[in-house]
Amino acid sequence: MFVSEYNHSLDTKGRLIIPSKFRESLGDTFMVTKGLDGCLSIYDMEGWKLLEEKLKVLPLTNANARKFTRFMLGGAIECEVDKQGRILLPANLREFAHLTKDVTLVGVGNRIEIWDKEAWAEANSYDDMEEIAENMEGLGI
Repeated sequence: MFVSEYNHSLDTKGRLIIPSKFRESLGDTFMVTKGLDGCLSIYDMEGWKLLEEKLKVLPLTNANARKFTRFMLGGAIECEVDKQGRILLPANLREFAHLTKDVTLVGVGNRIEIWDKEAWAEANSYDDMEEIAENMEGLGI
């Protein structure tokens, strides 16, 4: 399970250091794709295969299923860390998540999210957390 939050910077070539705690759990290769809410998502290969299996059984006749499958798989890339613990994020993924310099990596259970640092601060103010927590009861939390 991925947990915790780290701040890093992209270099001028679009390379990002993956924190060592995350690298230990990710393994040698892993997948990066577009995420929901304007971030990128990193999946270890086991988690990625589970996601692929779920997407594979979605009905081809359902327009939302086709669109979601394209969204998740169309921009996905397989990554390996270099000797300095970095990955190269392609321009199309950096543009999608509006990543320029300062980023926040957040472990959220089965995946890691990569956010623009300012976007992370805006999207996760937690001012309404008590109201959200009250609504979690219906989800079994």
